[in-house]
Amino acid sequence: MIKLPSIITLCSVALLLSSCAGYTLGGKKPTHLAGVTKLAVPTFENQTLEPRIASTVTNALIKQIQMDGSYQIVPEDEADAVLKGSVTRVGRTQFRSNRLNVLSTSQLQLTLSTQFTITDTTSGRPIHKGNSSASSYVILDTNVQNSEAQALEDAAQRLSGFIANEISEGW
Repeated sequence: MIKLPSIITLCSVALLLSSCAGYTLGGKKPTHLAGVTKLAVPTFENQTLEPRIASTVTNALIKQIQMDGSYQIVPEDEADAVLKGSVTRVGRTQFRSNRLNVLSTSQLQLTLSTQFTITDTTSGRPIHKGNSSASSYVILDTNVQNSEAQALEDAAQRLSGFIANEISEGW
């Protein structure tokens, strides 16, 4: 006859061993980026007429990659790969109009679009290419420039999250 404490011990050991089946610690990088641990991110190129947007996107991306922890951000001469990119478009479209005047905009949708390439520093060949875009909304008030700047910062944060997920998790 099996004693109750041994049955409880057996069940708890079986439960502990089966609960973590299939899980691994840390992130799962895409296979083509598995060998990259140190990444350089120079300032993106600005192909738009929006001033300082390239540095805003680059800073947001570096912060997001550092928070993710999949890559160590280093200067180009110490890196395994270099992520170069460009801000290709800053779009503004009317999201909402004033109720009394449909030609007057009360809320804008701002969209940032980028292209980026990760290049291996030893061979010089591209490892990964991608496009990404993100949107943010701004309610227009008396200070339109300040409102747009905040919306562009928000779009840059969203965009950097999409890029960081793509290069660290593969989706």
